Amino acid sequence: MLGRFEQTKMETLLKQLVRGKALVFIIILGIGGSFQNGFHVTVISSPSPYIQRFINQSWFERHGESMTPETVTFIWSAIVSFYAVGGLFGSVSVRCITGRFGRKKAMIWNNTISIVAAVIMLTSKMANSFEMVLLARYLFGFSAGLGANIHNIYLGESSPKKLRGMVTLTAATFVSIGKLTGQLSGLREVLGDEELWNILLCVPACFSMVQLIVLPFFPEAPRYLLIDKHNEEMCRAALQTLWGKGEFKMEIEEMVAEQAAIKGQRSQSLLELLRDSHARWQLITMLVINVSIQFCGISAISAFSFNIFQEINIPVDKIRYVTLGVGMSEVITSITCGLLIESVGRRALLWSGFGAMSVVMAFITVSLHLKESSYWIPYITVCLIFLFVIFYCGGPAGVMPALTHEIFIQSSRPAAFVFTGILRWLGFAVLGTAFPFIIALWKSFSFVLFSGVCLAAGLFVFFLVPETKGKTLLEISEEFNKIQQCRPSLTKDITVETRL
Repeated sequence: MLGRFEQTKMETLLKQLVRGKALVFIIILGIGGSFQNGFHVTVISSPSPYIQRFINQSWFERHGESMTPETVTFIWSAIVSFYAVGGLFGSVSVRCITGRFGRKKAMIWNNTISIVAAVIMLTSKMANSFEMVLLARYLFGFSAGLGANIHNIYLGESSPKKLRGMVTLTAATFVSIGKLTGQLSGLREVLGDEELWNILLCVPACFSMVQLIVLPFFPEAPRYLLIDKHNEEMCRAALQTLWGKGEFKMEIEEMVAEQAAIKGQRSQSLLELLRDSHARWQLITMLVINVSIQFCGISAISAFSFNIFQEINIPVDKIRYVTLGVGMSEVITSITCGLLIESVGRRALLWSGFGAMSVVMAFITVSLHLKESSYWIPYITVCLIFLFVIFYCGGPAGVMPALTHEIFIQSSRPAAFVFTGILRWLGFAVLGTAFPFIIALWKSFSFVLFSGVCLAAGLFVFFLVPETKGKTLLEISEEFNKIQQCRPSLTKDITVETRL
């Protein structure tokens, strides 16, 4: 239970959140940002048999003969993986695009990519072209990868220090909402019919259209306006538009101090960031946590939940509703984490989340191994999966958007998001390819690997990552500098590696 002081503090933060246009801004930014990523991750599983039949039918009508099953599977795998390829290139381009257009215009232009992809996907059936499906999936991935990064940067640079954790965490919440929406839309009672699969995959473009129309009425990111564009008056006006009347003296002083610290330094490229000795420990932290998130097992559960539930003998007609329950718990936990992050702190949520995930994964291994011993064991496994998702969303997934923004200063932040984007999309592609083979080879013991990764990540955060709650970005940077001074040998080795 929260104490009286914490309850009063939370009520104050929530009141500030609904002042001005901030809440509407968060929603509009979310539906065109990380929501798109979450939707596309889950929606593709429902129409998979329909798309594979379309591939074969398209080939037959052109050449008068059917494809071999192996060829159909290969093209289907390409359709799935092209989304990850597009996401990777979208993430890599975030520094260039946000640097040229700013946060607001970059997000607006990104919506046009999503809409173009939807038009291609919608007409692919009429054109009898699976190649158009491939192209649309790539563009959807590019838009999702770019949009998720702009979303995180835009949120972080628009929120005051006291609300920074709560506001940036909404990026993770919209990923969860996107996943749940994808699962709901894929139900046969909604858009999961064979005649509607191309319409189903175009649903996110409707939200992109809403953002394209509404976002121009909101201001550019205040931090970008002051630090990058040197316009204090526009920065103050943007803060007042989003957060209500006030001088925002503390926020502007913090931005001015950061502007003086970087001394007009231009936005760094990824290579410049990797060579920057002052950001070395921040990069190590992002590397460890991002790789741990990718290989903690959540991607496997999200992408292969049907196979997992089938493996533990859950009836096929009930699997989709169990999966919906997982998605719902993810959304609820993400919202709850947003209410707690400013009182509990980032570091505590991270290490405790990873630690609990490690324990749950160990129990999942045991329950899968013993599934034949009793009829109720599979239902224990389902409960454990729910618990894993809850600890994941309440810990690593919820904290990462805030942490990524807070531990890098303005000149390094776009390149840092390029770095984390590469880690995220490469990890997604590698795990998506490897997991079917891992689970086929190791069966239930494959989850031991995920448990070990979670344990290692929890120990790393507990001993080596500082708390960032309630600190300015310069204070956080100084905390990491102290850690780096205590461990010069490790950072020296990494410096040598990046220069080779």
